[in-house]
Amino acid sequence: MEIILASLTFLTLVVLVVLVGTKGRPLTLVSQFKLFSAQVRENKIQLFVLSTLVILLALFAYFYYIMPNVNAGPTQPIAFSHRLHAGNKKIDCRFCHSYVDRSPHPGIPPVEKCLYCHNFIIPNHPEIRKEHAYFNTQTPTPWEKVFYVPEHVMFNHERHIKREIQCEACHGDVAGTDRLKLHEFKMGFCIQCHRKEKANLDCWLSCHN
Repeated sequence: MEIILASLTFLTLVVLVVLVGTKGRPLTLVSQFKLFSAQVRENKIQLFVLSTLVILLALFAYFYYIMPNVNAGPTQPIAFSHRLHAGNKKIDCRFCHSYVDRSPHPGIPPVEKCLYCHNFIIPNHPEIRKEHAYFNTQTPTPWEKVFYVPEHVMFNHERHIKREIQCEACHGDVAGTDRLKLHEFKMGFCIQCHRKEKANLDCWLSCHN
């Protein structure tokens, strides 16, 4: 859906540029194009080169400026890639979110958890040096929260993990994502899953306690 919206935005900008460039008379582009075609018809190689350059420029603009921002989440204080850790390195979610199976709240990993590995693995990397700075000043890493439930909802992670509900059932393809997108869970999403899994649908016992 985001890609479609980005494409529509790009097309809208193109239309606006055309309207401004032709002073509200876009049909004049037809005559201008015919004149241009007549001028370059004798040399098709030049036309091919020009067309190729225009296409490459458009593709570059889209993939460099538009596409990266479609699926990008908030900028975090440390450039932590879930794709690298959970995807490529196959690190289990519970290694970092160690309280998820014994607490209602998963908790955000403290800086000590990061340095458990990175005191030895690429300790001088610029991003790891930031973690050392937080540790040395006893400052919690100011991570930006990306997954939300409404304030009146109590989502118990421990209960779901013990039912062997996989993390990606709610959080999506975290292992394939570098920067996680903001996401607020809606009631319909939870009810649909509870019905599918034949879980309790009681308002008070399930979520609103």
